[in-house]
Amino acid sequence: MIFLDTDFLIEAVVPGSPEDLQVERWLLAGEILAVSAVAWTEFLNGPVDAVQIHRGRGLITAGIEDFTEVQAVEAARLFNATGRRRRQKFDCLIAAAAIASGARLATRNTADFQLFVSHGLQLAT
Repeated sequence: MIFLDTDFLIEAVVPGSPEDLQVERWLLAGEILAVSAVAWTEFLNGPVDAVQIHRGRGLITAGIEDFTEVQAVEAARLFNATGRRRRQKFDCLIAAAAIASGARLATRNTADFQLFVSHGLQLAT
């Protein structure tokens, strides 16, 4: 399973974008795509229109995963283990959702998420 980060999803709804083409390749390869409720919230904060929202929902074949207590504990662990940077709270939540679900994370922001790789995050390429 691959979780889509907010920035990846924003670009994936643009027809013909590199992210859109990557999603097509993953789907053809039989990958299951999902998004955490946290990333979906960020996506809906937009700006996005109804067409982009519809397209985004269509890309996530496994749906929007609820944020769970297990993910909350994992997010707190990541936050504390990586320097307690306030600006990375949402990244911790998104990374935790992927880790707890055993999913890889597709993101355009590999620099910030690289911080979580040594703590169990797998990045999708």
